[in-house]
Amino acid sequence: MEKTKYKFNRFLLPCLAAVFVLMLACEKEDTVSAPVITEVRNYEASPNDTLITEMVAGQWVVIHGKNLSQVGQVTFGGIQANINQTLLTDENIVVQIPSVPFQSVPLEELNKVTVVSAGGSYTYSIDFAIDPPVITRVSYELPGEGDPVFIYGSNFFYVKEVTFAGATISEYELSDDGTSIGFKAPALNQSGPVTVKTGTGAYTSSFNVNDATTGMLCNFDDVNTFDWGASISNNSTTFPGNRGNYAILSNNGLSADNSSWWEGGRSINTKGVQWIPEDKLDDPVDDYAFKFEINIPGEWNGTSLFILKDFDWTYVARYEPWKLGDDKTAPVTTNGNWVTVTIPFSQFRNKPDGGKDGTGESVGSLKALLGDSGSGGINIFTVNDTNQPTAAMNFAIDNIRVVRM
Repeated sequence: MEKTKYKFNRFLLPCLAAVFVLMLACEKEDTVSAPVITEVRNYEASPNDTLITEMVAGQWVVIHGKNLSQVGQVTFGGIQANINQTLLTDENIVVQIPSVPFQSVPLEELNKVTVVSAGGSYTYSIDFAIDPPVITRVSYELPGEGDPVFIYGSNFFYVKEVTFAGATISEYELSDDGTSIGFKAPALNQSGPVTVKTGTGAYTSSFNVNDATTGMLCNFDDVNTFDWGASISNNSTTFPGNRGNYAILSNNGLSADNSSWWEGGRSINTKGVQWIPEDKLDDPVDDYAFKFEINIPGEWNGTSLFILKDFDWTYVARYEPWKLGDDKTAPVTTNGNWVTVTIPFSQFRNKPDGGKDGTGESVGSLKALLGDSGSGGINIFTVNDTNQPTAAMNFAIDNIRVVRM
């Protein structure tokens, strides 16, 4: 009996050992190691497969590392990218960087590439490429307290500070695409530039806001060079928020091809003024802009605003905010608010053969536009040069000036 028991134990022990080894092997096979990222490279053939130092949305990249074959999620700045399983190995993941809504992603989460598998996750740091902010224009440069103002430009992401004529703007709204900053104007007692500071840099405008002096050619008040044409008013009922007097351009609708700008209420004509100082006439054309404020309480569609000097039609700047492009139009309104119009001098154009005034080549120099003295009268005409009648219009213009861009 003892002998039989001894033989049984000698037979059982090797079997148990084999089963134990198999169990360890199975457990090892079922364990997924955590992924690791060692580098991220551009998805191009050598020598263009360079290391990525800044991420750009839409760019194809290769994530290099270890234990990547089981990765089920890749995120850039917290935004998930699509994974193509055919481009996935244990050492590489080929993936396209998704678009990131910067305004909704915290800055501390933005510059991260994260891979996740059943074995764990790994985060690798690379900066997203976001250019510094740029200001292109301000919707209203001479606002009163509480007036709506928008700063337009690009890369308004991770905004840290906004100043307007030296005043810090503490409450503002950012567009999702980073092209505008909206706020209510504070009480201002000085002029100054506009500055936007973000996590990637800062931009200060070359022009001042709340500046009713620099380059002013006609404000219909203390700088009143108005000669004839439009009616002048300071009534705040139809055009609220005015700063003293302003000119009103209006008509009851124009017939097709109606260029009779001299009719009542259809033009603003000033006496001779110094558009640009004589010693600045060799400056580049792109350095200057023609500006004014406009208030459109109703709708404006179809009638063009032409700007000339001394009734000379050689170069004309056209202001047609109702044009959408591709021969499409839509009525435009400011809803009774005053807004600033900026017309770069490069928009003064000649008349091409068989074409319309102000649609040809840009003026090549300040002297070609303004002559050797840089002075002359300002003419602002309302014209219908289309083959269709236009609707009635009624709007106000104030603070005609020329300033540096």
